[in-house]
Amino acid sequence: MNRQIIIQGVKPALRTPLPAYRALSTSAARFAEGDTGAPKSGGSSQGDAFNKREQADENYYVRKKEMEKLAALKEKIAEHQKHLNELDQQVEDRMSQGSKEGADK
Repeated sequence: MNRQIIIQGVKPALRTPLPAYRALSTSAARFAEGDTGAPKSGGSSQGDAFNKREQADENYYVRKKEMEKLAALKEKIAEHQKHLNELDQQVEDRMSQGSKEGADK
């Protein structure tokens, strides 16, 4: 008998539809513009001096890093070219030694 009373009390609660608002774990995150770190689009933000300065600093940093990488690559190319020149000289020396030995026989 108590079981029937409990079930009858729970049944109306089970029949009600779920609310439109879900728990935090299942709801989608909603961010305002720029909250995710994405660049702001047009409008008044383009004229902001702070944003222009920040963009200029980022551009300077990226350009500086690219120049450092380019200098390192040029240095490696010079080292490899020097090594290739040494190898060419060794080949020429051995070829000249071989031709001298062949002429001596």
